[in-house]
Amino acid sequence: MSSTALLSQPQFEPHITMPALAPLRTATVAGDWDAVSRFFAALGHEDERAFAASIVADVPGSETFLEQAVADRPGDPLARCLLADRYIIVGWSIRTAARAKAVSRQQFSQFHRWLRKAEQLLIDVCAEYPDYALAWYLRLITVRGLELGHSEARRRYNRLVEHHPHHYPAQSQLLQLLCPKWSGTWEEAFAFAKECAAAAPPGTHSATLLAEAHLEMWLELSPGADARHLAQPSVRDELAAAAAQSVLHPQFRPGFHWISAHGFFAATLSLGRHHAQAAPHFRVLGNCASKHPWDYLGDPAATFKEHRKTSLAKG
Repeated sequence: MSSTALLSQPQFEPHITMPALAPLRTATVAGDWDAVSRFFAALGHEDERAFAASIVADVPGSETFLEQAVADRPGDPLARCLLADRYIIVGWSIRTAARAKAVSRQQFSQFHRWLRKAEQLLIDVCAEYPDYALAWYLRLITVRGLELGHSEARRRYNRLVEHHPHHYPAQSQLLQLLCPKWSGTWEEAFAFAKECAAAAPPGTHSATLLAEAHLEMWLELSPGADARHLAQPSVRDELAAAAAQSVLHPQFRPGFHWISAHGFFAATLSLGRHHAQAAPHFRVLGNCASKHPWDYLGDPAATFKEHRKTSLAKG
């Protein structure tokens, strides 16, 4: 790829950066349940199903189509999970990503109402299909939003990994809860990330959790301390080892999470001015980006371009 192409405007829409997702979004917009169902049936990995569910849930107004799908197929666990995911998205859009002190009582009330609707659907699916990974994964989002506590979150996570170990999307959700902003501690967050990374097979996503944890800590530290933390050689080496174990490993097979996974490493390493280690991730990404984690740093497009330009020039 030419340097001109590399430095052009990044693309953030997953159905464009990953064309395999385009038929799913088209089917959702059209309200074609049969096509949606076939798409999920063809996915062989639970991590991919979790990501695909977000494509359906992100389509504005898709709850109408999904509510009809549930009414027509009341026993279908997929229909209920996708509707629950959409309810979660609607609820979280009302709450926003702001810290709790900036969210009004009315926002919290509406947020919790949507999450309780999702939770009831998911409870029924988990009771009927105890090994249904998508339902347990989504319940790791509702447990956080409804503030049901760390013990309940661990219980749900453990039920999921009984049947589906190394479920990266679920690990990422639990990591969020273990951070101080959700009443956790850095000790808990990093211990969990390291535990998942150590247990994961080579070439899988779980080691990305270390980049996620360091970026979360960067967000919490005061100006100056944040840069010093990421600039440490020990952090650079830990992130480089995690990348070598996961997204840069020869056995790594990109799935739907590859863009955000490379993005976490690219963002965290470039923030620490480890441009030589960040550059390979930006080269793999090219013009492909995901809104998260770049939305943590400000305007996603502007920050992605700035860090990409610097890392490629210096790395």
